[in-house]
Amino acid sequence: MRTFARAVAAVSLSLCFVLQPVLAQTQPNVIDSDEFFRRTSPAPTLRDHSQKIEALLKRMTLEEKVGQMTQLAIGMIASGADQNIKIDPAKLDKAIAKYGVGSILNVADQALSIDRWHEIIGQIQDAAKKTRLGIPVIYGIDSIHGANYVLGATLFPQEIGMAATFNPELMKRAAEITAAETRAAGIPWSFSPVLDLGRNPLWPRFWETFGEDPYVASVMGVAFVRGLEGSDPASQTAVASSLKHYMGYSFPLTGRDRTPAWIPENYLREYFLPPFTASVKAGARTIMINSGEINGVPGHINRHLLHGILRDELGFNGFVVSDWEDIKKLVTIWRIAPTEKEATRLAVMAGIDMSMVPSDYSFADHLVALVKEGSVPQSRIDEAVRRILRVKYELGLFENPGPSAALKTNFARPESRQVSLEAARESITLLKNTNNILPLSKNSKVLVTGPTADSLISLNNGWTYVWQGSEESLYPKDRDTVRRAIERKLGAGNVTYVPGTKIFRQAGSTSNNNPTSLEEEVDIPAAVQAARSADVVVLALGEGSYCETPGNITDLTIGEPQLKLADAIIATGKPVVLVLVEGRPRIINRIADRIPGIVMAYNPSNEGGTAIADVLFGDVNPSGKLPFTYPRTPNGLINYDHKPFETEDTAFGNMAFRPQFAFGDGLSYTTFAYKDLRLDKQTISGNDELGVSVTVTNTGARAGKEAVLVYVSDLVASISPPNRRLRRFAKVNLEPNQSRTLTFKIRRDDLSFIAADNKATIEPGEFEVKIGGLSQRFTLR
Repeated sequence: MRTFARAVAAVSLSLCFVLQPVLAQTQPNVIDSDEFFRRTSPAPTLRDHSQKIEALLKRMTLEEKVGQMTQLAIGMIASGADQNIKIDPAKLDKAIAKYGVGSILNVADQALSIDRWHEIIGQIQDAAKKTRLGIPVIYGIDSIHGANYVLGATLFPQEIGMAATFNPELMKRAAEITAAETRAAGIPWSFSPVLDLGRNPLWPRFWETFGEDPYVASVMGVAFVRGLEGSDPASQTAVASSLKHYMGYSFPLTGRDRTPAWIPENYLREYFLPPFTASVKAGARTIMINSGEINGVPGHINRHLLHGILRDELGFNGFVVSDWEDIKKLVTIWRIAPTEKEATRLAVMAGIDMSMVPSDYSFADHLVALVKEGSVPQSRIDEAVRRILRVKYELGLFENPGPSAALKTNFARPESRQVSLEAARESITLLKNTNNILPLSKNSKVLVTGPTADSLISLNNGWTYVWQGSEESLYPKDRDTVRRAIERKLGAGNVTYVPGTKIFRQAGSTSNNNPTSLEEEVDIPAAVQAARSADVVVLALGEGSYCETPGNITDLTIGEPQLKLADAIIATGKPVVLVLVEGRPRIINRIADRIPGIVMAYNPSNEGGTAIADVLFGDVNPSGKLPFTYPRTPNGLINYDHKPFETEDTAFGNMAFRPQFAFGDGLSYTTFAYKDLRLDKQTISGNDELGVSVTVTNTGARAGKEAVLVYVSDLVASISPPNRRLRRFAKVNLEPNQSRTLTFKIRRDDLSFIAADNKATIEPGEFEVKIGGLSQRFTLR
């Protein structure tokens, strides 16, 4: 949160050369997940700062060391709110001069302009320079889908949409832009990526994930980390990443945020650990901890996870930061400790290096007292501070802690906006296209209706300008909603807009309201009347914005007002195309079978309206694929890699697996044929690699991209095996009638599973490779 040996002018020039090739490059015709993963995942070799760190540690007092472990919210050093926030000199002096606070985070409710960030960060770092040792502050922010707390920044589809692209090169490009624009604001540390798995769609942070599959999350997570941190975190376009939320946070039994998860360790290691493992190996500098609990143990005191697995097994050498106020919550929520002082001891000894306190000095006061009384050893303090200082050195903060005006040239560039549009287009997933209703004719008279049709808020969701993404006044005025984009494409005279229903958030509400209760009918009869005069109806349904606990729901069914609108529009007999703008799969079984065209847009961000219109009217051929299983019923929650007996019609009486849409579903305006699935061996042993090839042909009339998904099934295992697991994928771009033979390597690790002893195990037996409806078997000796 860099060594600058060049003059400002030279620095500015170098930035252009750093960013320009990244933004201008043309994507390759084939993007192979394994090739990308192996090329980008090795962590870069950074300079060794050990001597400087040890010398500095020797000079530090206990209080100064504990200060480095303390993270405060910006409100602790500022006064005012929203756009009127300003540094309070007395508060700043207390935090930096008296307590030696090592980190500040967050905003005062709202995103700020890049100039305001420069002013604020500059004052903080100036205060740090004046302290006895001059240790810089590391400022952290949630740059979740772009530099979303900097007004005017380039924003990208939320992670769930980026996963739907199955394009890690595009994810890396988006992360590079996010890093450059975050650093341009003077902020060197981002609390991203989210590596939790979206395996329970009730969970209100589902849209922050890369979906339900650990391999997709691993590949896309590495792309995010390498994009943020680059080859050198001290460069002027990089920031430190923070992997979150380590781990199992996304799988609470109830689906409600921050409620208990019950996950056996072998299952935890099989599914939830791999994305973190991959990004640690890729060099991620920091990790944020699960705000919930697993098997009754809160993440912040789980030494087995924080030390035994993270440090001893994975070899993580960065620092670990708590989530918001979670040490205090060990007393108030989890009731693990009787006092905050004891909670502090438990958390620090379990492996927390920095506490996001964030609104008082209790952590620092308690920890100093604990060390003086011998309850926390000095060596543990030195260990944590050593890790924090290493990241500060690696970011170049000791040489250049403050913001640079030269870096503003990297902010909100036109090329960056084009990458955002490209990402939105590639994420959009065509789920149903009966009788080729899509693409629509540009000569059509179109009714646009539904609560997400004219909403940038729905296109973005949470972590957009404010935590909940709900402050309409902060959204850019020059970005098109779905309605405006269609009007721009067809001409306003050919488009009628009637909202039909409305999604709203109660002013100031932070309670656990069900978003479906915050909907209302507006003018459904008017929408019906307008439909009768239209050739086709674009029905935009979905969700408003939400994040974390305020997004908790108890029923995935889409809101009743929206269903009433859909029923009424369908009853007119006019062709309907449903556009789903939502962060999680809301149940639509009541209407889905009666609608010929269904498009999943996820939360495609500020360029999403344009991207949706481009797809609807055929200027872009959709290529997204679902990175999760879309349930048909509220209780039909099952993942693609379920056990075979869960869905087969067996003696157990289970029903056939019928999701609304399956993991990997996604249609195109062209057609693709798969043939000649070949294995280079029928039997492998030892460390043999298995070569797998398949030929994909574009059999349609227009160019298109296809995500080719490679599954492997272990047919018999000592732990009942899943029906299939995704092991590779590739995104291929084909012209009409063009064929390409793709080759994949399946390695020994791809055939392993975590056994009952919590260790990776490979058992001999028969396996099956499945690609595009084709399958071939092989034997492992």
